[in-house]
Amino acid sequence: MIIEIAGKAKVSVEQPSPIIDILNNYDHELLSQTVAATIDGKVVDLRTVLTTDTTLSLVNVGSPEALKVLRHSAAHIMAEAVKHLYPEAKFTIGPATETGFFYDFDYRPFTMEDLEAIEKEMKAIIKKGPRIERREVSREEAIAIFKEKNEPYKLELIDAIPEGELITIYTQDDFTDLCAGPHILNVRMIKGFKLTATSTAYWRADKNNASLARITGTAFFSKEDLEKYLEYLEDIKNRDHNKIGREMELFTTVDVIGQGLPLLMPKGAKIVQTLQRWIEDLEDNEWGYMRTKTPLFAKSDLYKISGHWDHYRDGMFVMGDPDKDKEVFALRPMTCPFQYYVFKAGQKSYRDLPCRYSETSTLFRNEDSGEMHGLTRVRQFTISEGHLIVRPDQMVYEFKQCLALTKYVLETLGLQDDVTYHLSKWDPNNRKKYIGEPEVWEQTEQHIREILTELNIPFTEDIGEAAFYGPKVDINARNVYGKEDTMITVQWDALLSYQYDMYYIDQNGEKVRPWIIHRTSIGCYERTLAWLTEKYAGKFPTWLCPEQVRVLPISEKIADYAEKVGEQLKKAGIRVSVDQRSEKIGYKIRDARNDRIPYMLVVGQQEAEAGQVAVRSRFAGDEGVKSTDEFISQILKEIATKEIRKEEAAKE
Repeated sequence: MIIEIAGKAKVSVEQPSPIIDILNNYDHELLSQTVAATIDGKVVDLRTVLTTDTTLSLVNVGSPEALKVLRHSAAHIMAEAVKHLYPEAKFTIGPATETGFFYDFDYRPFTMEDLEAIEKEMKAIIKKGPRIERREVSREEAIAIFKEKNEPYKLELIDAIPEGELITIYTQDDFTDLCAGPHILNVRMIKGFKLTATSTAYWRADKNNASLARITGTAFFSKEDLEKYLEYLEDIKNRDHNKIGREMELFTTVDVIGQGLPLLMPKGAKIVQTLQRWIEDLEDNEWGYMRTKTPLFAKSDLYKISGHWDHYRDGMFVMGDPDKDKEVFALRPMTCPFQYYVFKAGQKSYRDLPCRYSETSTLFRNEDSGEMHGLTRVRQFTISEGHLIVRPDQMVYEFKQCLALTKYVLETLGLQDDVTYHLSKWDPNNRKKYIGEPEVWEQTEQHIREILTELNIPFTEDIGEAAFYGPKVDINARNVYGKEDTMITVQWDALLSYQYDMYYIDQNGEKVRPWIIHRTSIGCYERTLAWLTEKYAGKFPTWLCPEQVRVLPISEKIADYAEKVGEQLKKAGIRVSVDQRSEKIGYKIRDARNDRIPYMLVVGQQEAEAGQVAVRSRFAGDEGVKSTDEFISQILKEIATKEIRKEEAAKE
């Protein structure tokens, strides 16, 4: 048979032959830099036996694909170490990820001390350098192997493999795992690894299944790459909003209040208030929205009309027993049904549309406890929610306007480069999840596809991520740990107006069903606060800072002048404090820096006599002496324009 290697050469080999033997005979040096191969776009193990003419691409050391193979093998080394130390642990899955690997075990939660012991055992295994062997087995043989090893999760995985599909196992030392591969040829290629965390996860990501103990780690081809990555991890820990937010006293959580119910402290509440007032004024005064205020809960009847009760009930907080109580209530997970009744309160003509309703809505969703994280995944949150009731001929224009508003908001906050756009579609193979007919879904998805294409917005398409009543554009961002969350959404709804008997009178006097856009302009305020905290590492743009200026008198003799300066700034609408502590000025400056204050105004006898302030900033260090009025004019302009000043090398 003829094997084409990496577009370089064609070699004739006897069949069948493992890829490793073919490469070894062709170029041993090339083999030493090769981790796996690619056939028809699929990465395969070098131990794979070829039986027909094949074109091979090579996965070389240093490529992302090679790193993934290495990390997959590191997961197996870790699993072997766990088996040596904790033989009663049952194994589930252990894949490579974008940043490392994990393995889930049916076992008690692991401690950091456990991780140290596992790392030590992994080093011993790697030093020993066991041979990794790949073997193709029959379904019956695979079942027999893992029955003997008493590994029930592996048996469940085997049962899920379609009939006729290849089953492979990998063995090193006394450890055998069900695995599709590929794996590295020599475990000594793992030059640097680290177990980074322990957590819990549900089997098959289903909260109704067993809770598992997860160990997360990472691995590299060199110790230097590992050290760089660990430095990066330390940096992102320092940017984690959970850490910064608590240090800056933006928010806190309390066990007796409940998980996913954060308390915004005065500084965090001030940032959210600033964002909220901006968005409300923006929507109402510049984008033509009408503000509503609706109840936080309602009877189950309301949600039954829309279908939320059938499709979303597990995510709702229900008050009462549906089987016993005459009336059952639920805290609202969204505002749309309420605003529909605002629309229905009076008859509408085609001339009245579009009706753009907006509300700063507090919502409640019964998130799984394992999903809770700081401010990004909570059970009570506030959102810039809006619903546009439009004529079908207005839909495309209004949908574009909603996207334009979100773009403006993102650009103002400096977040426009941190997002990805997704067309979230229905899953035609899961009809129970959705209402409406297939042709409606196909048409509405195509409308959104055309809009995004026309606006030159790059996007991906995600099947099964649509709302039960319509497709949507999800604008997503990743947190410092790489987890992706939806920050803003714009949804196309051609169905719920039928559920709620909504209509307007057209120019012919006929009743016509409107279409609806569900949208947010800034999304969830709590999640946005988390996003901004991580983006700026707590050094927010001046207009958002809960404390924009701190006046620092050099001595107690200047206390009165410092207070006078503070009062001038307060009257101008600037958020300011005066540090009257009996501390040295250097200490006060360091404190203000640690508190991430944008501006410090140092005042001494000379400044007091001249009616001036010595300006120091986060952005440029020493900005010189200015009159108080000049500084006020400067900072008010920065606040009004929502300028995002870049931090330069401090001018001392």
